[in-house]
Amino acid sequence: QVQLVESGGGLVQAGDSLRLSCAASGGTFGSYAMGWFRQAPGKGREFVAAINWSGANTYYADSVKGRFTISRDNAKKTLSLQMNSLKPEDTAVYYCAAQTSGTYYTIHHKYDYWGQGTQVTVSS
Repeated sequence: QVQLVESGGGLVQAGDSLRLSCAASGGTFGSYAMGWFRQAPGKGREFVAAINWSGANTYYADSVKGRFTISRDNAKKTLSLQMNSLKPEDTAVYYCAAQTSGTYYTIHHKYDYWGQGTQVTVSS
């Protein structure tokens, strides 16, 4: 069983930065692809970014490309999301997710394990 715990969310102003972290326990983190998703009130879960097992390959939603950076530290079993130039439309609950096959996807139902989420609120 894999447990994922997100942290780092908060209330910031437009243009500020935040760094989200996801700590993993159980399973074999170093073999999993990982993703970040977000869900705003009244909306579905939206893909944000993904990274393959080694960290060599990353993929971003167009809405965050150039502003967000996904990274991982397999030795520490942590996943990160550096978010710069935040906008009010980035406001959402952010979730990290693990894909045990090692292949990353942009579709949320392809992921096997999820964290509980961390709230990010960006004021204008």
